Amino acid sequence: MTATRQKTMQIHQMTIAQFEKQFPDETACRLYLQANRWPEGVTCPRCGNDHVYKLETREHHWQCAKCGDTGYRFSVLVGTIFENTNKPLRDWFRVMHMMLTSKKGISAMQIFRVMGFGSYNTAHLMCTKIRVALGNAEFKQLVGYVEVDETFVGGKAKNKHKGPGGRGDMGGRGGTGKAIIVGAVKRKGNVIARVIENTSRETLDAFVRFAVSEKVSLISTDEWKGYNGLKRDFPHGFVRHSRDEYVAGAIHTNTIEGFWSIVKGGIVGTLHKVSRKYLPLYVNEFEFRYNNRMNPDIFGAAIGAC
Repeated sequence: MTATRQKTMQIHQMTIAQFEKQFPDETACRLYLQANRWPEGVTCPRCGNDHVYKLETREHHWQCAKCGDTGYRFSVLVGTIFENTNKPLRDWFRVMHMMLTSKKGISAMQIFRVMGFGSYNTAHLMCTKIRVALGNAEFKQLVGYVEVDETFVGGKAKNKHKGPGGRGDMGGRGGTGKAIIVGAVKRKGNVIARVIENTSRETLDAFVRFAVSEKVSLISTDEWKGYNGLKRDFPHGFVRHSRDEYVAGAIHTNTIEGFWSIVKGGIVGTLHKVSRKYLPLYVNEFEFRYNNRMNPDIFGAAIGAC
């Protein structure tokens, strides 16, 4: 008997009551994961064979006869972040739901307290794995009207772009002890953000070429010298923040600044402290939530990335 097909149910910003109704037990969670992972029917994660056989003695397990001499047995969890976990899938779904419905994020400590896990490390590991998975979302270069900017987080110096403590100090490092995030956003579209080591021309140029299509209509930045090379290959305009200029016709960085306010609000106001080591993963999380803010099935998109 070949595996039957399941239909996914779109879920967006579920309330606790809706979550409990949709996922009352472990079986419901596994059925949802199956339907999300294999909407056209279960296929072998090794060879892609769609003629797999359900094991009647083990729920949510199948066998592929084409893999090896004795075949290959696999479960719905194989190849996902949930594989080899000692926590119920429903707990993973609960944690992910809390992360997705918190605009500015939720700390592992809060997850630990709400879920009642035996240790903080359990909550931290689950959140880390989910953030890694969210970074696997489909990537497309930005087109249209795009804004590029950097922001500085952490450290003891005051966050700002110009003057002492800004990106002009320490060779463009953004001040003592600070981490630097660069981002590009399409107006009314997606954002791409990455942690970088410095704001040099070479670093910023490499990021823009990675994130932005050559078919872009306009790239808007501020006057930082690291963006001077963009005009050679892109339509580029800038505003002079040092002169209190923030809009010049179609040129401004208001959209990316709005994203930075969400990121900083989450890191400072919710998470309180983020180490340099894990900062790229938190950026994954903020980027995913922002890019799926209009997605009618943000929960399904997150599960699909896992």
